[in-house]
Amino acid sequence: MLDHQLLASTPVFNAKRQAVVARLTVHPQPGFDAGALAAALTEAWPDELGPLWLNVAGEAALTALHATPLPAHVGLEVPTFMAADLPATATPRLVKGQQLGRLTPEVLSRFGHALVDVGDAPPALPWSLAGAQTVAEAHTAWQAGARHVVGWPLGDAPDGAVARKDIPASVAVVMELMQLVDQDASGNQLEAVLRRDPALAYRLLRYINSPGFGLSVEITSFQHALMVLGYSRLKRWLALLMTSAIDAPDLKPLLTLAVQRGLLMEQMARTSGDASLGGELFICGVFSLLDRMLGQPFATLLPKLPVPEAVAQALDGGNGPHRPWLDVALAVEAGLPLDVRAGIDALMMAPTDLNAAVLASLRGAWQMRVD
Repeated sequence: MLDHQLLASTPVFNAKRQAVVARLTVHPQPGFDAGALAAALTEAWPDELGPLWLNVAGEAALTALHATPLPAHVGLEVPTFMAADLPATATPRLVKGQQLGRLTPEVLSRFGHALVDVGDAPPALPWSLAGAQTVAEAHTAWQAGARHVVGWPLGDAPDGAVARKDIPASVAVVMELMQLVDQDASGNQLEAVLRRDPALAYRLLRYINSPGFGLSVEITSFQHALMVLGYSRLKRWLALLMTSAIDAPDLKPLLTLAVQRGLLMEQMARTSGDASLGGELFICGVFSLLDRMLGQPFATLLPKLPVPEAVAQALDGGNGPHRPWLDVALAVEAGLPLDVRAGIDALMMAPTDLNAAVLASLRGAWQMRVD
């Protein structure tokens, strides 16, 4: 089934900058089977994970999926030009696109939610903003009554001309921990550093004990974490902890995106059978937004971070062996099927493997959400 579409995913954020809805974009390929996709989603995204919106990029595929029973927590997006033609259905539906105001009340009554483009007036429905290019547009939408913002504007990467921001104390603690791990410091040395920030220690344990981490035992202390995980896996999760230590509200969505990127890149590497490659790709994806989070270019940040050379090349120079994997993750995030196809072809990866990685990373990121 996964061979007959290309999948992309984007979180949907509420005004608290929490990811509350998962949005899956489906680019149908020859052989697309609506029933098979519905069955796969029922298994991959159960009700307890929360709502899932389906953005289907193809009129015939959307019509077929509209006629296919879907779980009650899966909403189907319908563009305005098809809104009046598709019959009513028990499947939750969202209307989207331009000229929403021209739809009649009878047509609007078939929908429970609207996705409104920037600058358009919302209809008389609960609505969310799509296509925000700036954080200010997201703020304006929430003030106007929007329930959510689809995706999150990343802004431009900082350069040397931007005034350098101070690194938060919690981030500095994690940087020090990563350097100690790189030096094979003792568990006592690591724990002594972590004790300087109890809130950070608490957050680390919450991440490690989240369902997305997949451990069969509960981790009760940093020393226990070190014993169970070992140094290499601990360093991987310290990278995640670093991004979560940034508390600015408008930067919280970047953490969600970074986690999903890292998990996607790690999942893609499973086809190689190289566990060390997966760990490096995870760090590469998680750190790929660190420059925006800290307001400093990678040329300034990377000398302070003990990351593999291939990770540094991908983040700063835009090259090296890890860059093609990051480019695929960026194309998936942006929903660019031609770029995705070119990227996986270059990596000699089958669509099935990529789509399985998209679903696994989306689910993993959702299970790892912590306040």
